Amino acid sequence: MGKNMKTINVVAAVIIHNNRIFATQRGYGDFKDGWEFPGGKVESGETNEAALMREIKEELNAAIVVGKLLHVVEYDYPKFHLTMHCYICSLESNNIVLNEHEAAKWLKIDEIDSVDWLPADVEVVDKLKDAGILKM
Repeated sequence: MGKNMKTINVVAAVIIHNNRIFATQRGYGDFKDGWEFPGGKVESGETNEAALMREIKEELNAAIVVGKLLHVVEYDYPKFHLTMHCYICSLESNNIVLNEHEAAKWLKIDEIDSVDWLPADVEVVDKLKDAGILKM
């Protein structure tokens, strides 16, 4: 990790429902059109779980149950270092509204490589495959 590089702490939700995972496509910013697990930055004084519940409420208007930690990604983007805690989550309610993303998909494990994941999220996808949480 480069000196003076800012570290950004984020949380991401790997939402599993009916043996599929939820992927969202960015509608803005440097990584527009890339696919990712939904989530966002942890505010100071917030727990990872609380941040994740808040972000998913803001982004998807959905209530989630945060389960176990799947993976922690440490990734150097050109301008900052990303630390991303990814949690296996389930939906409390079935309604999802895309407030910030341009598209979303429910992917089965054999469809997981059909979208163009952002670099940091690729690692999470690999972990998901290894974990065997989703059945073929």
